Amino acid sequence: MPKPSQYLVVGSAGHIDHGKTTLIEKLTGIYLDTLPEERDRGITIALGFTNLELPSGRMLAFVDVPGHERLVRTMVSGATGIDAVMLCVSAMDGVMPQTAEHLAILGLLGVEQGLVALTFADMVDEELLMLAEDDVRDALAGTPLADAPILPVSGVTGAGVPELMLALDSLQPQGRLLEAPFRLPVDRVFSQKGHGTVVTGTVRSGVLNDGDDVEVIPGCPRVRVRGLQVHGRSTTSTRAGLRTAMNLSLSKDEIARGHEVVTPGSVPATRVVDVAYRHLAGAPVLEDGAEVRFLVGTAEVVAHARPLGVDRVPPALDEWSEGPSDQAWDGFLQLRLASEAACLPEDRFVLRRASPVTTMGGGRVLDPWARPVRHRERRSSALQLERLARGERDVLLERAGLRGLSRAEAQQRGCLPADSDTWGQVLADRVLHAGVLDRLTAVVQGGLEAFHATHPLSRGARRKELIAGPLKALGDRELEALLEWLVGQGVLGRAHGRYHLASFALALDSDQRAAAERILAAALRVRLLLEPPYVLTAVAAHRDCEAILHYLIEREELVKVGPFVAHAGVLDELVVDVRAWLRTEGTFTPAQAKDRWGLTRKHLIPLLEWLDAQRVTRRAGDARCAGGA
Repeated sequence: MPKPSQYLVVGSAGHIDHGKTTLIEKLTGIYLDTLPEERDRGITIALGFTNLELPSGRMLAFVDVPGHERLVRTMVSGATGIDAVMLCVSAMDGVMPQTAEHLAILGLLGVEQGLVALTFADMVDEELLMLAEDDVRDALAGTPLADAPILPVSGVTGAGVPELMLALDSLQPQGRLLEAPFRLPVDRVFSQKGHGTVVTGTVRSGVLNDGDDVEVIPGCPRVRVRGLQVHGRSTTSTRAGLRTAMNLSLSKDEIARGHEVVTPGSVPATRVVDVAYRHLAGAPVLEDGAEVRFLVGTAEVVAHARPLGVDRVPPALDEWSEGPSDQAWDGFLQLRLASEAACLPEDRFVLRRASPVTTMGGGRVLDPWARPVRHRERRSSALQLERLARGERDVLLERAGLRGLSRAEAQQRGCLPADSDTWGQVLADRVLHAGVLDRLTAVVQGGLEAFHATHPLSRGARRKELIAGPLKALGDRELEALLEWLVGQGVLGRAHGRYHLASFALALDSDQRAAAERILAAALRVRLLLEPPYVLTAVAAHRDCEAILHYLIEREELVKVGPFVAHAGVLDELVVDVRAWLRTEGTFTPAQAKDRWGLTRKHLIPLLEWLDAQRVTRRAGDARCAGGA
């Protein structure tokens, strides 16, 4: 495949009847108004596409868009993904309303490269031509095309066409996002005999091979690509910046202009979008909840707009300012869509009033994963979006809340922290924002402080004893990962499955120590004739007797054996005896053990089960043999 630098996509723009289609026919030999209605009315209604080989040998793809005010949606679809614009202005009429609107839309869509074809130059004298040039230069002032060349041409006589060809050849392709997921906003769908459903568009990013699986958003989770063409030629692959037609294994009814063909799982089908927005000077006031038309990629979706940080757009300067402002306004909106649309951060969009339809403004998508914002949250949401607009991608992680994001989600949103980043942390398969991590850490610390106060003689709390408040939002794996991370950070300590504050030191005072000694002495005294806990706590004769007993158990000075408590030293002696016995005899029965240790069934059975649990012994029929320990 030729290099991306050998291809160029140029869109036409301009007022109706300013000669766009005629000029493209003169350049390429192809007349793009092929619909009967277009020929009858003499205007462009649908998008037209054709190729032009430039003097350098490069290939240029023309996207011819309609100029009528009622077809701005089609114009925006055609302008999606273009490298540059050829703005056509009649030398007879000069700059007209749709010229100005198309210029504004091109600026909102981020098109910064192009030229002006001053058409019908053969129909005016030199003085009118100069006036038209001045009119165009004034209209371009303050726009990205302020320094664009203005070339007098005639689509009828061909005057100025060679110079126009050279000017087109000087245009350069924009940056190609080859490493990003594949995206093709669909601008045309048709059926072709022998091939089935064919869609076309300009590849926005990524690389695609014939035979790959793709996703159509919204609607079709996974379909197969069954053929590709680039600039009218069959190929085995396509990539960012190329006009592409693809044959898809689905019916024509399942896809339409406005859908997007993407790498599976790479682009969300969203209903709520937070955006950075520019309200054009002179545009109607945008009230909270106003119905608008959201044009993104090749899609147009009805939406309701909520200004963030202000009550309306543009904000009222005083109680008398009710109408449009003569100054553009920049800020943030949340758009709640009536149906799903495909978009990612940094996608450009245009906003139009629902009725009567006029262009109000546009901008770039910031968060297509946004949740509906409540009225009282509008100002704080605007502050977050200010940071996001500056490139602070961790805001998307912050917005994910207590559950955070999966690794795949964080990767997709560009907020997967690297080892050197301080704004996020990977815990198990979730990624949490540093602010969320601080909050959860405070909850864990507070919970352990309360636990230590209530259980001063306990080594610490088990994991399930810490689940409270925000920690309930975490799954078991995430909670365990959080606690282990806090241990690694030196915030917590861990022993025998229990967690404690790193600053916590377990110690008995003299009275408690004396009570502990009384309990140990009683347990040692009875040997294998084990006592239940309440008997030993009674021996302690201390108000903290139960806590002291648990303290001794946690320190493994005492051991739970069924419903009883045994002295650890006694059990160590029992294990030595059992192993020596088994080395000599190989097995023993409960009856033999009862006689050997002088025990009743009440104590014998719990001890035998404890020996099995410790893998000192194991059952072999009615007898016991050596275990796996």
